[in-house]
Amino acid sequence: MRPVGVLCAIPQEFAFLADNLTGTEVTERAGMVFHVGRLDGHRVVLARAGMGKVNASIAATLLLERFGCRVLLFSGIAGGLDPELSVGDVVIADHVVQHDAGYYSADDQFMVYQAGHLPFFSPHEGLGHAADGDLLERARAALADLSLAPLSAAGGERAPRLHYGRILTGDQFVNSETLRERLFRELGGAAVEMEGAAMAQAASAYDVPWLVVRTLSDLAGRESHFDFRLFIDEVALSSALIVRRLLPVL
Repeated sequence: MRPVGVLCAIPQEFAFLADNLTGTEVTERAGMVFHVGRLDGHRVVLARAGMGKVNASIAATLLLERFGCRVLLFSGIAGGLDPELSVGDVVIADHVVQHDAGYYSADDQFMVYQAGHLPFFSPHEGLGHAADGDLLERARAALADLSLAPLSAAGGERAPRLHYGRILTGDQFVNSETLRERLFRELGGAAVEMEGAAMAQAASAYDVPWLVVRTLSDLAGRESHFDFRLFIDEVALSSALIVRRLLPVL
């Protein structure tokens, strides 16, 4: 069976998975490092892609073309947009949108449109890419009884929760209450990050299914740069644990 491709952006996300690979072969391509091996007995190619949409697209294409991966999965952290969510909660994307692909109207309003197409003509209905329904249902079943430990950095009182929803992607670290509120209000994003929708666009071009798993390291507001540093290690571990639980159903 062809391997599963797993992408991570930053060292903390990558380390928790790479440390558990066995029979590892390491190769480098386009300045990126790919670890080929087995994770809990499953064939995996683990890519440390780096941050941003371009890096995610390059890594995804290499995983598909060079390593023949049959499914792509992004594991990592994100900022929360939905005010009902808390740091440590996990969002699995049922839909992804590139929130920074668009144009400015005559009255200086930013209008999002389908990435890769003209703003006044798109062959697709709606925005972004939807996750494969069958794959998403298998993920839901595998995680139905998931229980995550409370974050020690948050006082260890509230257990993180699992959510399914829209994740937004853009080449920006969101550290703004105004932008956070707009992205939630106008695009319905539960979380925001910098790679997932770009990976999904590449996977969709190859007709390969994908999943994006994100644990919230911050709430994308004015304190997000502080929360990011405080919670990153614990929340990156949560995403890695979920990836390992999903592997048998991918």
